[in-house]
Amino acid sequence: MLLQKVEGPRSVTLPDGSILSRADLPPENTTRWVASRKVIVVRGVLYGLITLSDAKKRYGLSDEEFNSWVKAVAEHGTDALKVTALKKYRQLKGESE
Repeated sequence: MLLQKVEGPRSVTLPDGSILSRADLPPENTTRWVASRKVIVVRGVLYGLITLSDAKKRYGLSDEEFNSWVKAVAEHGTDALKVTALKKYRQLKGESE
């Protein structure tokens, strides 16, 4: 088996004890961003598997887009990343302001 040299760790252990590896990251050519892919990228960056700059470059993300994912997960959990839930969580935010 041939292993490519990569910057940073090949895997990280998440707080729940599960392991997230580079193989779990979405492909570079991902265009359909479902909630499960978004949360993997967020966890990968937050737990040091991939740097923010590498994630932005690899997936063509803006700071605003990535930060909105992080904020949604922090405030409402992973379900907030579902496109069908955006309206629900935006309404909740608007009501609390």
